[in-house]
Amino acid sequence: MNDTQTSETQSLKPFIILWSGQAASLFGSQLVQFALIWWLTTTTGSATILAFASLMGLLPQVVLGPFVGVLVDRWNRRMTMLLADALVAVATFGLALLFWAGSVQTWHVFVILFIRALGGVFHWPAMQSSTSLMVPKEFLTRVQGFNQMLQGGLNIAAAPLGALLLGYFPLQGILLIDLVTAVIAIGALLVIHVPQPTRAPSTGAATFLSEFRADLSAGLRYVWSWPALMLLMLLAVIINLVINPAFALLPLLVTDHFGGQAIHLGTLEAMFGFGVLIGGLLLGFWGGFKRRIITSLTALIGMGIGVLLLGLAPANWMWLGFGAAFIIGCNMSLTNGPLHAIFQSTIEPDMQGRVFTLLGSAASAMAPIGLIIAGPVADWLGVRSWFIFGGGITLLLGLAASSCPCCCTSKTA
Repeated sequence: MNDTQTSETQSLKPFIILWSGQAASLFGSQLVQFALIWWLTTTTGSATILAFASLMGLLPQVVLGPFVGVLVDRWNRRMTMLLADALVAVATFGLALLFWAGSVQTWHVFVILFIRALGGVFHWPAMQSSTSLMVPKEFLTRVQGFNQMLQGGLNIAAAPLGALLLGYFPLQGILLIDLVTAVIAIGALLVIHVPQPTRAPSTGAATFLSEFRADLSAGLRYVWSWPALMLLMLLAVIINLVINPAFALLPLLVTDHFGGQAIHLGTLEAMFGFGVLIGGLLLGFWGGFKRRIITSLTALIGMGIGVLLLGLAPANWMWLGFGAAFIIGCNMSLTNGPLHAIFQSTIEPDMQGRVFTLLGSAASAMAPIGLIIAGPVADWLGVRSWFIFGGGITLLLGLAASSCPCCCTSKTA
């Protein structure tokens, strides 16, 4: 290793420690998410209960996201992540005690799912906005590639491992595993320095509420004044509207169209996770095209083709469905990774918390709306219709954005 490589490794060391701790925590969270949903399924057998549980996970991001972003930009980001991790750990420990005592109720699980989502609303923008201050710009795309690779690996491993562990441990044992991984994440935060963005000094005359409103307005003006960012936000909103319901309808596609069983659904989801893993690995080592936006938009076209293939696959061509799931996952990594890197490298550091939460809230709000629309459409025209519609819209949006000068300006490259 030469001196330049040694220097780069040393400069990335705090981020590597932070990333490793958070990766461990994310692994524990995925196990708990699977275990709690499985408990709700086997205990209640109610689709309404499962839908309400999903809503508990969405509400904090949709409702509080824009306001949380203002706080993340004002507060110490290292302390924000510490408190978010600690909140989730304490809530998880409390639920473990309830399971151990045999007194847990369904509403207890709803509350914990809400608290865990609330912690994530604060943690995610703090982590994303800290990344741009801890990682040199030329490495941001690769870092996002490894993030996508991690997510793909968890998609492959978490569900089967969670099912295996539930065969050997009571549910409180799974919760304690998550508690251990949260402690690892907190320990990593305690031994590193997380830089803070430079903020304009407060005049001291304004109240906290007036400063809060001013910061929120500044974030909205910042997004509104950047046409390319507005278009990319609109793109994300539409994609979430048409693609998220397709993933929710996968079980029906497997049973009603392909005539498959649970093993086929598991294989389909594993192929998607494998695609996310390979796409993240490719992005992590390759880094994408020199102009990041070209990588994202090209992959968006590929993702649309994958969803179309999944909807158009004949009933006796399940293997094509597996291949389409891999294509979707791989291109999803190559779409999201460069976009996140673009935002991290071009948005002002003291604005990133607000912008990231605005993006997340706008996109997340589309999930329930899309489900409300997709359900009746799938019942009326058949489940394949939504995949064909969603894939076609995604493909057209990718082609349109690729030819849009505003989206491909040098600022977003």
